[in-house]
Amino acid sequence: MASRSDAYKAAGVDIDAANDFIGRIKNMVSSTFTKGVVTDIGGFGGLFKLDLTQMEEPVLVAGTDGVGTKLKLAFAENKHDTIGIDLVAMSVNDILVQGAKPLFFLDYFATGKLESGVAEKVVAGIVEGCKQSGCALLGGETAEMPGFYPDGEYDLSGFCVGMVDNARIVDGSSITIGDAIIGLESSGIHSNGYSLVRKLYEQSGLSSDDLLPGTDRKIGEALLEPTRIYAEEVRNIMREVDVKGMVHITGGGFYDNLPRIMPRQVAAKIDFGSWEMLPVFNWLKEQGDLSWPEMLQIFNCGIGYVLVVKKELAEDVMDRLTGMNMRAWKIGEMVRRENPESEQVQVSFD
Repeated sequence: MASRSDAYKAAGVDIDAANDFIGRIKNMVSSTFTKGVVTDIGGFGGLFKLDLTQMEEPVLVAGTDGVGTKLKLAFAENKHDTIGIDLVAMSVNDILVQGAKPLFFLDYFATGKLESGVAEKVVAGIVEGCKQSGCALLGGETAEMPGFYPDGEYDLSGFCVGMVDNARIVDGSSITIGDAIIGLESSGIHSNGYSLVRKLYEQSGLSSDDLLPGTDRKIGEALLEPTRIYAEEVRNIMREVDVKGMVHITGGGFYDNLPRIMPRQVAAKIDFGSWEMLPVFNWLKEQGDLSWPEMLQIFNCGIGYVLVVKKELAEDVMDRLTGMNMRAWKIGEMVRRENPESEQVQVSFD
């Protein structure tokens, strides 16, 4: 007797394979569950019970993102176990900027033909990202769409919801002249600028097993280094220190992201060279014949996250971060903006 799913399978969608995949990842996903999770995976929607006992006026904060064309490198290198960390990081780091505690995450995985081994590796990365963030992988969607994606490729997007007490929302409104700008180290390129990265990589003629110039690390590994998640360190700092503003350095680099949290009357004066530059950025600059201003417009250049605090708190904050094995530098300060038309990010290359 024919199976009920035979007709759909003939069209390219294997329902049985999808159900088997869900069964294989169930324990892995449930390992991220926090006490707020009410339902198991497989339902139409994930249920999460909010604990409001610690907040007077709770506010939900939501973010969504993908990992862009970094996926193309993952396909080319056949490395799928860390790209899920990137996916979680991009949304978690964004909502963290406003002081939110990440509560739960949902993912969307779409492909032309479900290869459960690959998909399982991707989910393993998402699970790891959720554990690093302290949030639950509440659910997700696996979509098999024959003819929509090239063979061996997939797309990812993610959605994170967090919560913050209204009185503790970090929005940058209290930033003033003299405040210190502290930069937290990035792990590498993170997940922005990969259209240019891929172009320069291809032009270089290097293969994935070749060493990144100036290092003993394979270039394929260096380019796929997952995005750092800052949730644990930043939330620990916020428990003890009044943080005036925070920035996730993503697309648009320093020049576009810092102004998003700065009052109009101040400018950020950045001392280039005050932090350690990762070799991958030196290689990209040289390979692309780029200037440092161009690099800072595209990439994080070694600083993935920024804190703005009173200048007298800067040393204490950096000491605390060092104690959590997070390298950080005072990379600049807030100064008076010359006029409403002047750039809000001023980088000194002297």
